[in-house]
Amino acid sequence: MTDCPSPWWQPQAHADRRPVLLARNRIVSDIRQWFAAQDFVEADCGALQVSPGNEAHLHAFATEMIGPDGTRQTRYLHTSPEFACKKLLAAGETRLFSLAKVYRNRERTALHAPEFTMLEWYRAREDYRVVMADCIELLRLAARSVGAGRLRCKDREVDPFLEPEYLTVAEAFRRDTGVDLLATLDEEGGADRGALARQSPVRVAHDDTWCDIFSRILTELVEPRLGLERPTLLYEYPAVEAALARVCAHDHRVAERFELYACGVELANGFGELTDADEQRRRFEDEMALKQRIYGESYPLDEDFLAALSLMPEASGVALGVDRLVMLATGAARIDQVLWTPAS
Repeated sequence: MTDCPSPWWQPQAHADRRPVLLARNRIVSDIRQWFAAQDFVEADCGALQVSPGNEAHLHAFATEMIGPDGTRQTRYLHTSPEFACKKLLAAGETRLFSLAKVYRNRERTALHAPEFTMLEWYRAREDYRVVMADCIELLRLAARSVGAGRLRCKDREVDPFLEPEYLTVAEAFRRDTGVDLLATLDEEGGADRGALARQSPVRVAHDDTWCDIFSRILTELVEPRLGLERPTLLYEYPAVEAALARVCAHDHRVAERFELYACGVELANGFGELTDADEQRRRFEDEMALKQRIYGESYPLDEDFLAALSLMPEASGVALGVDRLVMLATGAARIDQVLWTPAS
């Protein structure tokens, strides 16, 4: 499949894209039916928020809300419906999903669009391995929806019906790079930059943090080897790389965070959710301090969200990129090809 000519609204361009767009509709319809069959409630979460999220490397679109009296307040388009969904868990929902348009600035590549669709779902009082299994079911559902036996991205193919590969981050680093990741972490959540730099098989700049080096190794050497032939569930991320996740009971150096990969593409990011408001506030403040240092800006904390954590039950949740899922199910080369109305 080749890139469609621009602009997308030209009749021939639309005709070329229409089969993929109709396939997208079938996948989305089947996703809704799958959740309904398991007694999930669909939430339509508002996009305009006090805080767009508090991760250092996520960038939001800002606007102003003007009151009847002319007062102005800064608001942001959400980067995820996560805060809203967790407030609904605090309110009493137990199985919840949202198909939401979300907005992320500084993102436009073959796999990134500034406006895209995120599927997010939560299970109260269930282990995060349950939502890991959900991810595999939805991967298979997408393939069945369009009659595809395999998922495709460029020259890579994956059979979603094979048993997935389960791999901890530490195992992946050791297998693909020889790095002993756990040796660079401590039980208090600290990370030794020097210990990782000495082992690093990729370039290290003098001002790189531990997180910078970790991310470079992951993206350059580990991720391209994930989800080849069969889906991969990469789990137990370092606690320092899991701001919204609980630490693992068996090893406080790592957290209940996972990501789903197919064809080397990251499709989903999930957690055993953190419900300690004080710890969450500390992590958010650390993230925003890092964002201020790197980008010269930061976002406010959502105090309502932090207050809601005191009522939120133990839960597991995950966010999955619907557009990327459609890309792999249809073999589309670029995310714009699976969006009904791509951004100008």
